[in-house]
Amino acid sequence: MFKRDHMRICTVPQMFNETVVRYGERRCQWFKTGPTETSSLTYDEVGRIVKDLTGGLLSLGMAKQDRAAIMSYNCPEWLWADMSILCAGAVTVTIYPSLSANEMKYIINNSDAKFFYVRDEEGLDKVLSCIDEMPTLEKVIVFDNNCPLPDDSRFININALKELGRRYLHQNQYAYEKAWHNIEVWDLATIIYTSGTTGNPKGAMHTHQTFMSACQADNNNFANAGYMIDEQDVNLSFLPLSHSYERQCGQMISLNAGCTIAYAEKPQTVVADFQTFRPTWFCSVPRIFERIYMAIRDAASGTPEGKAAFEKALDIGLRVVDTRADEHGFVDMGFDVDMTAGLSEELLAEYKWADEAIFSKVRQILGGNFRVSFSASAGLPADLCKVFMAMGIRICEGYGLTETMNAVNFNDLRAVLPGSIGPTLYLSEERLAEDGELLVRGETVFMGYFKDPEATAEAFTEDGFFKTGDIAVLEANNYYRIIDRKKSIMVLDTGKNVPRAKVENKFSTARYIEQICVVGDDAKFVTAVVVPKYEYLIQVLASEGITFDNEKIVFVGEGVERVCVSVGEDFTNHPEVRKLIDEDIANANQELEGVEQIKKYHISKRRFLETLDEVTPTLKNKYRIIIKNFQEEIAALYKE
Repeated sequence: MFKRDHMRICTVPQMFNETVVRYGERRCQWFKTGPTETSSLTYDEVGRIVKDLTGGLLSLGMAKQDRAAIMSYNCPEWLWADMSILCAGAVTVTIYPSLSANEMKYIINNSDAKFFYVRDEEGLDKVLSCIDEMPTLEKVIVFDNNCPLPDDSRFININALKELGRRYLHQNQYAYEKAWHNIEVWDLATIIYTSGTTGNPKGAMHTHQTFMSACQADNNNFANAGYMIDEQDVNLSFLPLSHSYERQCGQMISLNAGCTIAYAEKPQTVVADFQTFRPTWFCSVPRIFERIYMAIRDAASGTPEGKAAFEKALDIGLRVVDTRADEHGFVDMGFDVDMTAGLSEELLAEYKWADEAIFSKVRQILGGNFRVSFSASAGLPADLCKVFMAMGIRICEGYGLTETMNAVNFNDLRAVLPGSIGPTLYLSEERLAEDGELLVRGETVFMGYFKDPEATAEAFTEDGFFKTGDIAVLEANNYYRIIDRKKSIMVLDTGKNVPRAKVENKFSTARYIEQICVVGDDAKFVTAVVVPKYEYLIQVLASEGITFDNEKIVFVGEGVERVCVSVGEDFTNHPEVRKLIDEDIANANQELEGVEQIKKYHISKRRFLETLDEVTPTLKNKYRIIIKNFQEEIAALYKE
């Protein structure tokens, strides 16, 4: 099963250019051009575009190890920009498009970026608002060729850059080849700024070596579990490429294997995009898996009969998972496994009904070609993992950080332990500090923080182990389980420690709660700020003749992206709403120790929003910001 050419250590440009030759006529990128129309580009076509863009950058004076930034949502041009920067020997700096102008300016100035790719007029306006405060910036390249540019020589669209490149390469034969052949694996490849909750973000520096070592470690894990990503696969890309997770685990693994990268319109359209692109695999985060589960459950529960059938089938599936688990809880989800092996005749008959009547239809929601998905960025709750297992949907959880170029731990698909991050991947070594903090050293760990030797020194132990900031415990078979971020564990005024993640993860399959932030530091008991599933509750209660003030209900977006972001007090104060939220709270509390249980909660009139810096681009709560923004409501919970 091993494909050795997928596991080589080389520079990213060498990998990319060899892939273009090997898979030239095969589809590389697949994307929507209209509501129902799609288009695609082959590896040959993408290789030609990247070569022209690289030539354009070289013609503008880009030199080896110059920094060039990208600020855009996922799209085919993101890959072109990234590969053109790297093939020129320069360093890619990633910027989330959701960041403010001030945050963008800080990263551009801190990295000394000379070139800047942006997607459209929105990104261009952000740049224009502070262009004179970014003195190192020499050229801004806009992906949208129809976007009007200012009368300023610093601005150019991507087609014009390609044309510059074609002319330059005609006049300077082999300039492209010389540029990418002049790169060594130890050269800096990217600076990825962490989305820190306090202070300015820090730029984690990664080399071509750490990029490709991460790909090698992932592929080694796949092969040992009996499968590999190859040219037949389709990867659906929807997590932000500005983050190391989607960029390395999604984009780089795909390029290395010659498979198709399909681009979702947005994370909010993922379920619809499954039907358009019918992917075989994708990378995701727990919040997206929760949304996928909710979409599956709602689709199957359209009628009382359908709801009853889905719940019955899920109960059967979970019993099958428990039956198949060994004494430590490990479950074989390998592609060659027979899910029905070893079941009693009665449970076998029940499962065959559940799979035919419910689960087979559920799997069609993922497009029909789905093989496996990967979860990272935050802990995948064990209950949610088991739910997908019950339906025959494979999720393999891993663990890593920006500083480790993603996974340093990975579950083996043939031995998945729900709630764990798996064993240490080869190329890495790990140990636990005295306080339980997970420490890691190895081939994928970053060089340090850009221009920040103090933070770099603080990040490592004396013998070179990176301090992850996560508290972990060692389980059976050398699998690790993350308890929580070291700084996220709440300490009550009694001195009791309560892991915030443990409490919040109990709501991953909640029926009525969309988001939750638990509170308890220096307090007598645990409380929470709760964001209900507004649309669902409005629909459920409307069927019972209960309505709310429509003028206070605010939706944003259109079509499948339409989401309710705020409601009025008549909604949050309604006894039926509180009754349903009480159900979810009570169900979670049953699985928590007394000191961990939520004693009181506030129902929020609005969602936690990325625009208010309350969630990260990968949908994790920034609890410090949320607690600050809801400090009056939280204080009231402790006064009552």
